[in-house]
Parts: sequence; C-alpha cells; structure tokens
Amino acid sequence: MSEVHEADIVDLSHDGRGIARIDGKAVFVAGALPMERVRLRVTKRRRKMDEAALVEVLAASAQRVTPRCAHFGICGGCSLQHLSAGAQLAAKQRELLENLQRIGNVQPGSVLEPLRGPEWAYRRRARLGVKYVHKKGRVLAGFRERDKPYLADIRRCEILVEPLGWLPQDLAALVETLAIREKIPQVEVAAGDGAAALVFRVLEPPGAQDLEKILGFGNQRGLQIFLQTGGLDTVRPLRADYAPLDYSVDGGEIVIEFGPVDFLQINRDVNVSMVDAALGLLEVKPTDMVVDLFCGLGNFTLPLARRAAHVLGVEGDPTLVSKARANALRNRIGNAEFAVENLFEPKNFGAWTGARYDLVLLDPPRAGAAELLATMAGWRPRRVVYISCHPGSLARDLPSWPIRSGNWRKDQARPPAHGPM
Repeated sequence: MSEVHEADIVDLSHDGRGIARIDGKAVFVAGALPMERVRLRVTKRRRKMDEAALVEVLAASAQRVTPRCAHFGICGGCSLQHLSAGAQLAAKQRELLENLQRIGNVQPGSVLEPLRGPEWAYRRRARLGVKYVHKKGRVLAGFRERDKPYLADIRRCEILVEPLGWLPQDLAALVETLAIREKIPQVEVAAGDGAAALVFRVLEPPGAQDLEKILGFGNQRGLQIFLQTGGLDTVRPLRADYAPLDYSVDGGEIVIEFGPVDFLQINRDVNVSMVDAALGLLEVKPTDMVVDLFCGLGNFTLPLARRAAHVLGVEGDPTLVSKARANALRNRIGNAEFAVENLFEPKNFGAWTGARYDLVLLDPPRAGAAELLATMAGWRPRRVVYISCHPGSLARDLPSWPIRSGNWRKDQARPPAHGPM
C-alpha cells in the first residue's frame, strides 16, 4: 500500500479535484479543496502528475459543506457538492479567465455577472445507465461510479428535475420485473415545462407483458414512454396521444417543441436567462439582419426574430432544422429562415455566406468555431455573441478572431452558469 502523505491543497482542477504538490510534483486529490491540509495516499503515479485518494481532512476549508446527495463521492454525476455554491461559481469563473489567459493569451476588459439558476432539481435531460448485476441479484439504474466503468448503486438523484429525483430507484425496480431486464442498457430522460418522457433503449423487442408493465409505469407517474430499438431514427412512442414536449423562453412569448432525444440546454432556468442575456448583449435593432450559427431547434433564433428584420438560423442536423422551421410556424414567426449546413466545412458553404449580417450569434459544440472565423470576418458584423459550452474551445478560438476597429468586441466574458458539480 502506498505511503500516506500530509500536504496542503493549493488549487482546484477543472474536474473538481484538489491539487497538492509533493516534492514539486502535482498530485490530484479527489474530495479535497483549496486551503485545506489533508492526508492523502497516492493511487496512480504518472510522469507529470500523480492521483491520490483523500485519507483525512486535517484542516477544512471554510467553504466545505455537507453534500446534499447521499451518493456523493461514489456516483460520478457530480464532483463538487462538498464545496459551497458560491465557491463553485467562483471556481468556474477562475477556470474561464485562466483558460482565456493561458490558452488564448487574451484578457477581457470586463467580466459580466454570472447567470444563476437553482442549485438542485434543475437537470431536465439525462442518460441513465441500466444494468442487471448478477452478483447483486438486482438491477441498478443511474450514473457511473466516479472514475470507474460500473454503475453506481443509487436511489435518488438530487439534480434531476422533480418529480424525477427518485427515478433511479423506481426505474431499477421496474426493470427487475421485466423479461428483457438484461436487454435494456440505458434510459434517456427529457422533461419539458409541462411533460416528461423516458426513452428505453432496448436490444430486444419487449413482449406484451413487458410492454404493459412499462406503459403502466409511465401512466402511473405521468411520464411519456418511448422505445428505441436502434439508432435515433427508431425512437417511437408507446402511445399516440402524448402531448408535445416543449419549453418557453423570451418571457413565455416563444414556445419551443422538441423530441425526447433532441439536444437542449439541460438547465431550464439558466437557458431562459441565457436567451435574455444574449438578446441584451446583441442590442438588436428592427432593421438588423442576424445569423444564428448552430441554431438547433431555434432556441435563440426565434426570440431574435421578434426583434430583428430577418434572422437566418444555420445548423448541421437536418432533423433539428426541420423542427426549427416547425417551431417558427407554430410561433407565427415569418421573418426567420433556416439552412442545413456543416459549419465545420467552410469550403462547401452555400450562398447564405454572401449576405450581409449586422449581428452574429454562435453556440458551437466543444469543437469550437475556428472554421467559421474567416467567413464571419467578411460580414463585418456590428456585434458577435459567442456562447461557449467549453472555456478551452472559446480560448482557442479568440486569438484568431479578425478584430477590426469599430466592429467586433471581445472585451467581455461571462462566467459559466451555476449548477452543482
């Protein structure tokens, strides 16, 4: 067994582990926090850094709190529930600013106030693993253990929207009764403002009795039930009378319908605030021509269209574009168009890139938007709002932005929105 060391925790890693230094080498300690004195045991040695288990906290941080979740430390779904909410938000802000400086070599002129949402019961999209474990003689449902490939044995999730908090326990109990209990590897969860759905991934079609049990489970809990027998195009509802899944933005003036496996921001309240913040930062005028890149279902496109002369939403997924068009019709938005385009292949861009755009909103995936920068420069927009899901990709893109005097601003940054890590 490795030797136990005493050390001071001097920093926090991007994945929520405390960082100590022993003989000049960084040691990452799960469960430790900055400003703490701890005892640790090294579990993995690497060339540039080591990993360690926390043995004892000798002097605790003033920001340490008791985790609300009974499974914290085992379940890998959250990593920082032992750190106060305010300190979590501050840590995220530091990570953003450090990435901008270290990777992008840029310094924002100002930092906007972070968007805040509920600390608990906020997650409306999740993928729960399901597995019948022979050694335990029962089914487990939930997230994987921290740093391990096994499913955590959990009963309740504190960050899933209510009334879905008890879903891991209830779902496991249901699947245990099914003949195909070993043929269901996952269940996806999607909740709208007024309805929620479960998508059962099945490797073998359920029989009549299993279907009756699954449908009864949904009926009893007010959940829509879908089956997925293959790829995403095989998702089908068990009943034809389900109400559409939807959520509202822009003060309730825009209602976005979505499917149970469509991408959407997982935190409803933060998404509402993010749309409002983007509209405020862009300062849209009635005469503006706007382009919304990576537009998805029209989350930003449609609120923008209520204020601008015209908005073009561009997205690489044809299914999402089709649903965005339907959302525009449903909301009686006539000045929004949508185009299907692989935004990572500028050499194949269509004629839409030759138009003039006063404002640009882009919300790229973790890969960033580097391929778009040269194209965007030709538009000479008055303002750009870049919504990044990963501070590293934002930092990599910023140095290449062709800034021209009087046009683009890259002098503001907003810390990430808050939710338990």
